[in-house]
Amino acid sequence: MAKPRVFISSTFYDLRLVRLELDKFLESIGYEPIRNEEGDIAYGSNESLQNYCYKEISNIDIFISIIGNRFGSISEGNKERSISNMELKTAIEQNKHIFIFIEKSVFVEYETFLLNENNKDIKYKYVDNINIYKFIKEIKNLPNNNNIKDFESADNIISYLREQFAGLMKKFFIQEQRENETNLIRDINNTATTLKELVDYIQLTNKDKEDELKEIIKTSHPIIGELKKYLNIKYKFYIEDFNDLKNLLSARSFRETNCNKKEYIFTRYYQEEGESDKLSIDKSIFDDNMKLKLYRPAEWKENFISLKREKIENDLPF
Repeated sequence: MAKPRVFISSTFYDLRLVRLELDKFLESIGYEPIRNEEGDIAYGSNESLQNYCYKEISNIDIFISIIGNRFGSISEGNKERSISNMELKTAIEQNKHIFIFIEKSVFVEYETFLLNENNKDIKYKYVDNINIYKFIKEIKNLPNNNNIKDFESADNIISYLREQFAGLMKKFFIQEQRENETNLIRDINNTATTLKELVDYIQLTNKDKEDELKEIIKTSHPIIGELKKYLNIKYKFYIEDFNDLKNLLSARSFRETNCNKKEYIFTRYYQEEGESDKLSIDKSIFDDNMKLKLYRPAEWKENFISLKREKIENDLPF
């Protein structure tokens, strides 16, 4: 299974312990840290080492920039930029998912820099090069990709990243669920189109085949799409009567727990979570013989069937 690749960018000597702790954390959660001091970057012989670092950024998923009090090695072609500056700039240009951490003392003194930006005589305590503050100003003014946090130790960075990675995972699950819902809607629309074509064909070619027409309508009944959505059923099926419905729900751990003048109610329990799924089905969709009535899509109402997640009450049925 492919692991998320995370590029750790910073000056080395002053932040090597932070880099090491981040490396351990990323490996512990199954991510692949990329650090040039560990030989994680493949260097060739045709270009400078820093250019191979920039190129490696195109192969990563997440970029972590750590800004401390040292400017670091100057980049080729721009004396106002360090190599770590250029790495971050490259990640921004490639629209990578970026986290930026600035050492707290530097982050605080940055406000002093803003107040004295035009004063060339002032000296700063926590940085060895004023270009660090100039670069911070540049990235803070970006319209996006400027998720910036201060830190005092590696633990601060790890704690923040742990929460952010959990949020990214939840976002992934939500997007995946929405994609499944979109695919289901597409399938339902395709089925409706096919149904219309079949109905039109049968009506035109042989108006006496009423039984065949009913069979087609039955297999494309609106309740089928609703149950597919609520129960996450991927295969084709059809329901002829109440007994078919009951068997289908029983196979998915639903029990008939209640009914009233209007609804049948089926419940599925999750004891460990203390919750239950309650599926309500309108009685009016069945005739006096408990056969499922035939509905055209336009005749179907959303409140004929519903599913709700509820807390389990103390009076469990088992």
